[in-house]
Amino acid sequence: MNSQRCSFFPDEVVLQILSRLPIKSLFRSKTVCKLWYRLVSDKYFIHLYNEVSAKNPMLLVEVSDSLGSRSNLIVVDNQRGVSEFSLDLLKDRVKVRASCNGLLCCSSIPDKGVYYVCNPMTREFKLLPKSRERHVTRFYPDGEATLVGLACNLSTQKFNVVLAGYHRTFGHRPDGTFICMVYDSESNKWRKFVSFQDDQFTHMNKNQVVYVNGALHWLTGSCSCILVLDLDNDIWRKMSLPEQVSCGSGNRFYLLESDGCLSVVQISDAWMRIWVLREYEREEWHLVNTVSLRCIKGLVPGIFPICQTGEYVFLATHKQILVFYRKTRVWKEMYSVKNSSTLPLWYSAHAFRSTIFSCR
Repeated sequence: MNSQRCSFFPDEVVLQILSRLPIKSLFRSKTVCKLWYRLVSDKYFIHLYNEVSAKNPMLLVEVSDSLGSRSNLIVVDNQRGVSEFSLDLLKDRVKVRASCNGLLCCSSIPDKGVYYVCNPMTREFKLLPKSRERHVTRFYPDGEATLVGLACNLSTQKFNVVLAGYHRTFGHRPDGTFICMVYDSESNKWRKFVSFQDDQFTHMNKNQVVYVNGALHWLTGSCSCILVLDLDNDIWRKMSLPEQVSCGSGNRFYLLESDGCLSVVQISDAWMRIWVLREYEREEWHLVNTVSLRCIKGLVPGIFPICQTGEYVFLATHKQILVFYRKTRVWKEMYSVKNSSTLPLWYSAHAFRSTIFSCR
């Protein structure tokens, strides 16, 4: 090891420094020496890099031009600012449907039922095999699923894609039968199971899916509960919201992750309240922040929290990305649309992080 030493610092110090580099810089550093060349495939370093990355969630947003004919992806990073982003590696026109631990699930816009999973930082991607479901009766997983979820386990480097939607025979309304398709990266196959659900989902509820404790979580459109998919057992169940949550007029609720825990954010005309599920099995929620929105009063009706840590919260409005620093209680604008975008920024915003995660 000493013969391959690339600096005067101990190896562990070098690893700690390299684990804080952007992935592009890390890959460029592979040419320095043999030790650094092997790092991106070393299990210990991958774990270290991903552990550091998990503490720095970013915001990924698709910005459309005024005609809606072209869109750019923007990454907003609390540490490094704003950078442009590209999914040109897919060689297809796609929409980001879900994000988890550095991977993105994208659906093809021209071709219904075509899905990709990619790591845009390492520029790896996988075209998912089409499910064997036939269009005998129409249900949303064949096209644009009601719910799309992505679950990426950093420790095992395996992932699942979930497409779930209501069954409906041609010309009829959905009958409550909920069809769920789960793709498993280990077997490279889809599996299907059927249940009954009567919940509805808004656009924002569908977008904000959180993967913690081996399960995917969605907030229902009525904000009456959290819908949970246990991926180990293919079982849907429901989880209660904090007792103090009031679903009355003027209150909006969002489901986020907070340092590996489930979190609910309530926004009213004057306040933002943040709960964290500290005891998952016992469903014990703790109110961790009450934030006055007085200084951004004019933006409140169109503000949506996208991702957070214990230190800050990223929020999107129609044309801006804001960050709120929880300790200092300071607000800062990170990005603003310069032209007239066709859609509000929150419409296509996702939590994102940079990880070494192979999707092949």
